[in-house]
Amino acid sequence: MLLTHLLILTEYLMNNILSDIIKHKREEVEKRKSLISIESLKEKILQSVAPVSLCKALMADGASGIIAEYKPKSPTAGAINSLSGAADVARGYSDAGASAISILTDSRFFGSSFENFTLARNVNNRPMLQKDFITDRYQIYEARAMGADVILLIAAVLTISEVDEMASLCKSLGMECILEIHSEDELSHLCSDVNIVGINNRNLNTFEVNLFNSVRIAEYVPERFLKIAESGIASPEDVVMLSKTGFNGFLIGSHFMHSSDPSGSCREFIEKLKVLKQQQCL
Repeated sequence: MLLTHLLILTEYLMNNILSDIIKHKREEVEKRKSLISIESLKEKILQSVAPVSLCKALMADGASGIIAEYKPKSPTAGAINSLSGAADVARGYSDAGASAISILTDSRFFGSSFENFTLARNVNNRPMLQKDFITDRYQIYEARAMGADVILLIAAVLTISEVDEMASLCKSLGMECILEIHSEDELSHLCSDVNIVGINNRNLNTFEVNLFNSVRIAEYVPERFLKIAESGIASPEDVVMLSKTGFNGFLIGSHFMHSSDPSGSCREFIEKLKVLKQQQCL
């Protein structure tokens, strides 16, 4: 009985965290809209460098497929690594052989910022994912203006029509779009302008992680979409297993950031992955 009550309480709290994030994000975006117009963002976009393709990077010969993430904290785990700077980590990830870099830009819940994205952008030319909770078209213009190559749309917090509209805008700006799903039901959000399906192994209701969520859902994803696995990837063996089920990308943040040397952790991971792939002729 006590365990049941604890599980119910945990689910209630986690649902509240997601609701709080979305509520705060919408308020945050409205404030930014009053400070910088879309017209100003469009002017900045015209002066920016053309986006780099994440799809091509993941499919390149010899690609590690690792999308290494800068993530100082999380709403559930609290502080993860507040000492490693975004520029040093991003440069180190790139040197280690990561196929792409993901930078969380949410301040309140993930302890990062737009500034961290810019710092990371300035020190590497890998495809870069600006990872945030996107609830408004305005954020897509912001992403391209700061030099993002890829954005993430989360099916759980957007309607089907919103995904369709935002993915179309993303494409028109030259960026690629990842649609993050957590269950088979969310496959209905897929549309032609989505480039990549990201399957998150974290249950948004309980925040529990099950690596086989990716394996289970992957078989329902149409072959025309590139697939990446998110959350819970903790070893090169996990990557090899997921590769065999059709995944080309592997988003890893917490595993590297928990180390005092995220770049070194990433390098060691990718070196071991190369050895495993050679042994298994992948």
